[in-house]
Amino acid sequence: MAQVFDRTSNALARFSLVLTGVIVIALGVTLDNLQRSPWVTRQGQRPDQPVPFSHKHHVVGLGLQCQYCHTSVEKSSYAGIPPTKTCINCHSQIWTNAQLLEPVRQSWATGASIQWIKVHDLPDYVYFNHSVHVNKGIGCASCHGRVDEMPLMYQQNTLQMEWCLNCHRNPGVNLRPTSEIYNMAWAGPSSLKPVWCADSSSDRPTAQNVNCTTKDPSGENPEVAMLQDGTAAASGNQSQSGTMSNPHPSTGGEGKTYSDGAPLGAIAMPASYRKFTSQSDLGRYLTDQYHIRTPEQLSSCETCHR
Repeated sequence: MAQVFDRTSNALARFSLVLTGVIVIALGVTLDNLQRSPWVTRQGQRPDQPVPFSHKHHVVGLGLQCQYCHTSVEKSSYAGIPPTKTCINCHSQIWTNAQLLEPVRQSWATGASIQWIKVHDLPDYVYFNHSVHVNKGIGCASCHGRVDEMPLMYQQNTLQMEWCLNCHRNPGVNLRPTSEIYNMAWAGPSSLKPVWCADSSSDRPTAQNVNCTTKDPSGENPEVAMLQDGTAAASGNQSQSGTMSNPHPSTGGEGKTYSDGAPLGAIAMPASYRKFTSQSDLGRYLTDQYHIRTPEQLSSCETCHR
């Protein structure tokens, strides 16, 4: 019986199997890169808005705070897009006839909302709470980038699950004092620019119990030294009048020193400051002070998927 297949058919079959495997791998890599590309994530894209609003002009040029427009960022799950009234507060006085502001004037006259295009748009199945992140030490720039340097707003990061999980697995790298939440230029502590923090142990929310400063509180900072001297003087005066039960300091846990009583009307100064010269050390400290959940808890599916 004549041979149906030539001897080269075996080599051809092997080659076709290898080629099929290469094609499948190449297709997988291509699709993976595609779903991470700006074409899908819209990272870096500047959508055409009804009004070319410049964050750089309003934040750096005019000095507006984030909370002036995004009023609900500290107390709501969403930051909120400012209503037309917020724009009219200023633009009823300045640039009243500018052509590019015609949509704002029309919206104010008709009561119809301006149709802004959402830049940071998460899927509907993702639950993201702005207030939790802001009140637990995550700055605006950590997610939105240097908004104060954006003439036109764009999405700085991918906002994909991988990007969120990288932070949830190690939140300390992005934590900062709550006083620096809206500081776009915050770069974390270093050996040249250390940060001092102390626990004030007040009745305020957890994250606000931590006082941090970039000025040495040991006495080289005149403002802090003046407050400390004033507190000491008030303590002495009240001690002489017999109003303080025990003006002598006593030592608490972890080497902290505090006074048993505080003079009435005096400014309560944190008893002991810790110096930080690296973001990793500061992050570990704030993670503990802010009562941040463990990476295992933060990375669970139910954290973001409801």
